[in-house]
Amino acid sequence: MTATPLATANPTFQISGDLTVRRLGYGTMQLTGPGHWDLPADPDNAIAVLRTAVHELGINHLDTADAYGPHTVETLIRQALHPYPDELVIATKGGLTRPGPNLWRPCGRPEYLKQCAELSLRRLGADCLDLYYLHRIDPQVPLADQLGVLADLRHAGKIRHIGLSKVTLAHVEQARTITDIAAVQNQHRLTTTDPVLPYCEQHGLAYVAYKPFDAGADLPDPDSDTGGSAEIVRTLLDRSPVMLVIPGTARLDHLRANCTADQPTGRQPQN
Repeated sequence: MTATPLATANPTFQISGDLTVRRLGYGTMQLTGPGHWDLPADPDNAIAVLRTAVHELGINHLDTADAYGPHTVETLIRQALHPYPDELVIATKGGLTRPGPNLWRPCGRPEYLKQCAELSLRRLGADCLDLYYLHRIDPQVPLADQLGVLADLRHAGKIRHIGLSKVTLAHVEQARTITDIAAVQNQHRLTTTDPVLPYCEQHGLAYVAYKPFDAGADLPDPDSDTGGSAEIVRTLLDRSPVMLVIPGTARLDHLRANCTADQPTGRQPQN
């Protein structure tokens, strides 16, 4: 008997036991201008993509960051989707500054991280951030200080869960001695071997794969047709039950194709 692929057998995951999300989510990084800077060329299309993802295709896990634009995508999410469906989980991030297009600099000063979270709440029109990532660890600031202020915000009811982004196994282990960590977000492609993934499996943490598409002679080409990207996403979802994948696109056809990746028949989900 052939085992049912994880992508379809386990289509959801509970983050820290209380946030149930579809393991296939949507990454919003591409809903900006060139260099991930300023507004996209067609803001109405960006809003249509967000509404289609959530209202038509059943995506209930959106991933964003204050640095996308900066501030652009959080604002678009509110314009497109507020008031939010009860089941929608919005994950955002703070801790990067944006000096210009394609420029990213970590800033983990506690007062800056607190400001980032407070302003994300305001832009999103939310009372509490479901999942808030430290976008990058700042090597110039003690990690205990960076996570300490996020833990304070969680205690104050402004953050529900804390995550880490672009980290090593040593970072995750150190962070979990400081405070509870719900999710880790790393770049993960078909060719990636990341020791953080089995660690997340062992400890029940969500492992969120961003930028899942890569090029290779023996790999599906996500741009050759809309089926290639779905095949890649499906393979990654099959890799682990704690694997969440957040492919990003600004195109409705690619979005629709990606959303077939966790469907038993390859059909688009009906919400």
